[in-house]
Amino acid sequence: MSELEGWVEACGVDDIDEEDVIRFNYGDRSFAIYRTEDSEYYATDGFCTHERVHLAEGLVMGHIIECPKHNGRFDYTTGKAMKKPVCIDIKTYPVKTKAGKVFIQMD
Repeated sequence: MSELEGWVEACGVDDIDEEDVIRFNYGDRSFAIYRTEDSEYYATDGFCTHERVHLAEGLVMGHIIECPKHNGRFDYTTGKAMKKPVCIDIKTYPVKTKAGKVFIQMD
């Protein structure tokens, strides 16, 4: 994986199916990378804010990710908690694509 001006290569654009999510680990951090049915890409922290289950194991429905443990939901485009038991929003990260790769910007 390469780094460019604070951007980190997370995966290839075709590594994620449309309307799906994958896990991306970088150092001691873990992220969830999403692809919409329109082939737009998004990134959030990887773990649910409720019980720290990885969201890459969850179900993507439109712009919603459902946690696999207690079915809490987030809008992965904004990070907003949408359905209990989650009540704390999830952090999102800027994403860009270039030359067939997906990059996320670290803070």
